[in-house]
Amino acid sequence: MSTLRFSAIQETFDHKPVAVKEPKRRSEIFGANVFSENAMRQYLTKDSFKSVMDAIDKGSKIDRAVADHISTGMKEWAISKGATHYTHWFQPLTGATAEKHDAFFETTGNGHAIEKFGGGQLVQQEPDASSFPHGGIRNTFEARGYTAWDPTSPAFIYGTTLCIPTIFVSYTGEALDNKTPLLRSLQTVDKAATAVAKYFDKNVTKVHATLGWEQEYFLIDTALAISRPDLLLAGRTLLGHAAAKGQQLDDHYFGSIPTRVLNYMRDLENECMLLGVPVKTRHNEVAPNQFELAPIFEEANLAVDHNSLLMDVMDKVADRHNFRVLFHEKPFAGINGSGKHNNWSLATDTGVNLLSPGSTPMKNLQFLTFFINTIKAVYEYEELLRASIASASNDHRLGANEAPPAIISVFIGSQLTEVLDELEKVTNGKLSPQEKTELKLNVVGKIPEILLDNTDRNRTSPFAFTGNKFELRAVGSMANCAVPMTVLNAIMAQQLTEFKESVDVLIKDKKMKKDDAIFNVLREYIKKSKNIRFEGDGYGEAWEKEAAKRGLSNNKTTPEALKAYVSKKTIKLYEDLQIMTKVEIEARHEIQVEEYAMHIQIEGRVLGDIARNHVIPTAIRYQNILIENVQGLKDIYGNAFKKHAGEQMQLIESISVHIAEINKGITDMINERKKANKIDDAEKRAFAYCDKVKPYFEEIRYHCDKLELLVDDEIWPLTKYRELLFTR
Repeated sequence: MSTLRFSAIQETFDHKPVAVKEPKRRSEIFGANVFSENAMRQYLTKDSFKSVMDAIDKGSKIDRAVADHISTGMKEWAISKGATHYTHWFQPLTGATAEKHDAFFETTGNGHAIEKFGGGQLVQQEPDASSFPHGGIRNTFEARGYTAWDPTSPAFIYGTTLCIPTIFVSYTGEALDNKTPLLRSLQTVDKAATAVAKYFDKNVTKVHATLGWEQEYFLIDTALAISRPDLLLAGRTLLGHAAAKGQQLDDHYFGSIPTRVLNYMRDLENECMLLGVPVKTRHNEVAPNQFELAPIFEEANLAVDHNSLLMDVMDKVADRHNFRVLFHEKPFAGINGSGKHNNWSLATDTGVNLLSPGSTPMKNLQFLTFFINTIKAVYEYEELLRASIASASNDHRLGANEAPPAIISVFIGSQLTEVLDELEKVTNGKLSPQEKTELKLNVVGKIPEILLDNTDRNRTSPFAFTGNKFELRAVGSMANCAVPMTVLNAIMAQQLTEFKESVDVLIKDKKMKKDDAIFNVLREYIKKSKNIRFEGDGYGEAWEKEAAKRGLSNNKTTPEALKAYVSKKTIKLYEDLQIMTKVEIEARHEIQVEEYAMHIQIEGRVLGDIARNHVIPTAIRYQNILIENVQGLKDIYGNAFKKHAGEQMQLIESISVHIAEINKGITDMINERKKANKIDDAEKRAFAYCDKVKPYFEEIRYHCDKLELLVDDEIWPLTKYRELLFTR
């Protein structure tokens, strides 16, 4: 075993486990470091508290004078918790979070100092906008950008820093982050859904989009991880032969959690409790060293913030336990990758989940209204939904017989399919009293019973109804949930707006009763959106052919998928709903295709470096050992040495072939990279990296992995899969 591998494994076993002290009850510490409603009641004046709550509930603006009072109370609370600094915490278009810490400390000019934090510092800051991805919105010399406080997501303390969730916009007002479009989409879906919900309950005044994410991840010992240049720089292993044992025995999934991992999870969950992140579930996932955690559902904006915060906290806590967290969607070949299932629904301020069946036919008519409109929305904008989960890393996972395919379809289960088929048969025009009664009792009235025992699940479906919510299973584990959530909210808002217009026309012009009008429109939607519904195996070639017949897209790569972002249809959708302007949309497309090309470029460079500077020299070294052995046999046996050295000779030849193929592959890949780098158009460059550069990765890897099987384990320089995945 090479010295590097040996020392890494030795270090893994030498470190001592971190002791974790848990509170008696988690409810006692939940939200302790959050400037929650209870904290605000203690530290804010009555008027200041009301101003914040009105901003949260009604979207009203906070007066700057009131902001001074709020900032004073927030500062006093933060200092009482040990905070020394504050930061505007935001989500730029890097996919990660960003922060710049400033101390509360200020001098007074007479040799004294005070702790100061004013309303202006709370409400707005001015980071450098040119150093973040901006898609050409700002020039380098036009660096000004603003972060602005989002009062709907509470401030929190992490370490000794008060973190204030904010949006990030350019000097000219364009959104430079993921939060701003999400907040706009939440406003539009609230308005559209509330209008439709009033058909069924006049008391509804607000509708919230809710989100429950499920975060999958790998845990690898730090010493082992840093012994792999590809894990460090690319987040995934670019080469490495499969271990003899992988996940084929299904013995890891839901198995007993390893003690060291459990200590990490307990420590992480304690941190989450303090930060108000309501994590509830933890378990082993399918692949070795793969795990998952999931929270209680929350309002979508808060849930997105909590997931972004969680990923950062996971890294920090992992450091304490000598772990490295891998969020990449496919860090290891041959075993399952990681996703981040987004469970989405709509809930009213009266406490009703609009995608949950009720106890009466009328409540189920409400359920069917939102259920069918969701299916129709996905049908109309399936390409945009696919684009929202596109990334260089997620391309490795989608359609890989372990995750949903790149074809977007909706799974609702056989029983609900029968319900929609029954509704589709409803005759045109007004329903007779007999038809209406029969329909409600025989179809609509049975929905609670149907769903009570409906255990249909389809892991191959990218968008599945799971009882009281839709699960977007195709989101990647590295992704920011804000992007697909913005799309879902937007297309649902558009769909519900169109639905209400159609129903109102039938009520006003055709003199239909409300129920009749709703049934008529829903029946047409069922017919129009039928092609998006699929109950079968999404992995098979048969579905690809069937999907093509149905007119569904199959954009297998990120550059292909991202075209939907800048289509006329998408631009019209976002501009009509005032979620994003054409400039903002095109900037995001530019950023994403550039990011894709850069990811492939980095991986190509790392692969070339490892293959030429680690793999080939090691193979040659071993080959020389074999040659010396053959020469020794020749000295002993003379001309008869071939009889005794045949196997060694074949091995020498095999190594030579693999070395030659690796060198050729790297040279050809570099030449294609050089050609791609000369392309000015970002989208064309992304396609060049996708179609011309990336294909060499598997070819080079194949020969490197073959050498791993041939070369003496004692000198192989890279930590192997069996060590990465089974050392805990």
